[in-house]
Amino acid sequence: MSDFYQLAADEQAQRLGQLARAALRHWGVGENARLQLLKYRENAVFSVTGADGDRFAMRVHRAGYHSDDELRSELQWMDALNRAGIKTPDVIAANDGALFKVVDETSVPEPRQVDLLAWVDGESLGSVEEGASADAEEVVKQYRTVGELMARLHNQAQGWQKPEGFSRHAWDIAGLLGEQPFWGRFWELEPLSPEQVALIQQARSAVRERLERFGQGEDRYGLIHCDFLPENLLRDGDGVRLIDFDDAGFGWHLFDIATSLFYLALTGDENSDAIQNAFIEGYRSRRELPDSHLAMLPTFFLLRGLVYLGWAHTRKETETAQELTPLLIEAVTALATDYLDNLTGES
Repeated sequence: MSDFYQLAADEQAQRLGQLARAALRHWGVGENARLQLLKYRENAVFSVTGADGDRFAMRVHRAGYHSDDELRSELQWMDALNRAGIKTPDVIAANDGALFKVVDETSVPEPRQVDLLAWVDGESLGSVEEGASADAEEVVKQYRTVGELMARLHNQAQGWQKPEGFSRHAWDIAGLLGEQPFWGRFWELEPLSPEQVALIQQARSAVRERLERFGQGEDRYGLIHCDFLPENLLRDGDGVRLIDFDDAGFGWHLFDIATSLFYLALTGDENSDAIQNAFIEGYRSRRELPDSHLAMLPTFFLLRGLVYLGWAHTRKETETAQELTPLLIEAVTALATDYLDNLTGES
């Protein structure tokens, strides 16, 4: 079993499918249920269709990313958001009432956390690689709605009394820019040239200084989703439904905003200004966002880019990271150069 991580991705997914099938008993879903792999990137996500036709999404979590308390907290927040009228997938409790189960399977080297969510129909707004999947006018309209949705989420999180034992990771200065960032030491990404590494380190120092001055007041920092990407936003009539809370944690609201809009820097969308303006307009219709905060958005765009370099570095063996790395390096070094040039101009 020690060679599991040397297997090709499809072979790993096949073994994780065996674990997923073994987990079905915890939810009373028959072993003859139809299991289909939907995505294997961070977690392995399967479509489960029972004999009665009911459909679910089962997540087999990657090993070691979240503690049991952290995963339980993620699912508790999703439930609280649903009760607040912010649509997320319903969490299906196991037969014993647990929100998730830890499951062993002989072909997988370690036990895995597994949870089951109600199936959510709907087409995603697009993907990071290709951008939004609608005509320009419709995308602008959608992103006003996305901005409203994020503001509602931030409002709920700020006012929510978190249950005892609630625990999530922090997208704070240490988690983003420290010596051991949550997503990896981005300055060690192998394809970076020595000149690019020097640029990235200079940008890292400048961003850290800005964040220290900005602070972590509750009007700017709290529980965030941190993955408001087009692929995690599903069309739901005239609204949008949010999925995938795997990266949710404590961080700056502007980091959440930058995450949602960063794909514009990757795809070079010619409507980026209109999309961003619509998003901000929607956000401000539900939550205050002072101009002094909004002026920090370039800092958080660059910060999001630096974190993505760390993501690519720690997942360099995956096809997705290999595909995105050149785009990320180009986009982030351009952002860093512009950012530092602007700082020089301000001094």
